[in-house]
Amino acid sequence: MDIRIQAIHFVASANLEAFIQKKVSKLEQYYDGILLAEVTLKVIKPETAQNKQVGIRLKIKNGDCFAEKVSDSFESAIDDAVEALEKQLIKFKEKIRAK
Repeated sequence: MDIRIQAIHFVASANLEAFIQKKVSKLEQYYDGILLAEVTLKVIKPETAQNKQVGIRLKIKNGDCFAEKVSDSFESAIDDAVEALEKQLIKFKEKIRAK
């Protein structure tokens, strides 16, 4: 799976990128048809506490999955988004099996 990371209006640290690679690559255990993962990181309204937004779009065979989460840290938002995608991939896999 190819993982692309895009940071909007800031530069993502190497540690953050490594964390993203590690977390997102684990999604392959739920569905082996993932072709591409696009991760978008954005800081919104810096004066608020919950200002880190993460969007993860998975291009998979026969469609795609998307999750977007906001939290006070990118790591927390990534964890939440990956968890949501795990559930989507499990449902998608079950739907394909049922056909």
